[in-house]
Amino acid sequence: MRILAVDIGGTNTKMCICDKLGNVHNFKEYATESHLGGPHIISRLLDKIAENDDYDAIAISTAGQVNAEEGIIVYANENIPRYTGMKIKEIITNHFHKPVMVENDVNSAALGEAHYGAAQSFNNFLCLTFGTGIGGAIVMNRQIYKGADGVAAEFGHILTHPLSDAVEGLPFYEKYASTTALVKMAQQADPECIDGKVLFDKIHKGDEALKQILDSWVTEVSVGLASIIHIFNPSAIIIGGGVMEQKDLVQRVEERAKSLIMESFAGVRIVKASLGNKAGLLGASSLFAH
Repeated sequence: MRILAVDIGGTNTKMCICDKLGNVHNFKEYATESHLGGPHIISRLLDKIAENDDYDAIAISTAGQVNAEEGIIVYANENIPRYTGMKIKEIITNHFHKPVMVENDVNSAALGEAHYGAAQSFNNFLCLTFGTGIGGAIVMNRQIYKGADGVAAEFGHILTHPLSDAVEGLPFYEKYASTTALVKMAQQADPECIDGKVLFDKIHKGDEALKQILDSWVTEVSVGLASIIHIFNPSAIIIGGGVMEQKDLVQRVEERAKSLIMESFAGVRIVKASLGNKAGLLGASSLFAH
């Protein structure tokens, strides 16, 4: 079975053909133009899908909270205006008359890692991605746990600080431990740190102030992970996002997190995601293949 897999992200949309062994063919990528809104994204996607042939089904991984059964976006934040309520499955099925499945991007990434990547040997694990915010997925017996309303694992919105610490809104985990938070902290010390690349270039050149900021951020990441570990007692936590590609960073997070948890939970593994930007594509395709 050949699956046309799509991964709709806030910045870029990726597309490929996947076979049942997890091989990726005809990989393509284009700018999502998310600021133009959900209707534009889906209209453009229909045009891109139409450029393909010789596939049996369509699998969509997408940002936002997803009702996977109906293929509807339950909620999307202001990064993708007018995306909430989009009936993606219905629109694409009616257009191409092929089987269609839709899943949240982090859930898809978790499934990709489970079937083809770093989580192949774990039955029960969590997946977190650190980027603009923090996304999460819960895998139990190699199935996604979705909760009563289908939107479980909003790890980025757990509270890791007292309410009195809040500057604007509630003091959510992602306000302190996302890549966005790291860059924001770095900019306060050095306005040249406009993104993670500049930040880590300066750290590698020996900037001590930025090294301290990174160390504080590692603690923020680890505090959230410690709470999650105590709740779920997972075999492993797979962590991804571009920032986690930095050498030894995942190891530092694992060491710091394990220093914060009870000894009886110390068997948990904290593992770097291995599939990179193809995790969502492979995970979405696995909805048909497994």
